[in-house]
Amino acid sequence: MISGIFTTVLLVLFLGIVVWAFSSKRRRDFDEAANLPFQDEEHNARHPDKNNGGDRP
Repeated sequence: MISGIFTTVLLVLFLGIVVWAFSSKRRRDFDEAANLPFQDEEHNARHPDKNNGGDRP
């Protein structure tokens, strides 16, 4: 009995997270987060003296 309730709670939690992650309200935030690595590369390209070593020996 308890395991069935626990399984149902976890299933509802999982479905809630999936709906939250794929909702159109969150799209802008996730797109911004996905581009963070590229913003760092652009910054390093504009300021090579502040590259902290990066690709240079």
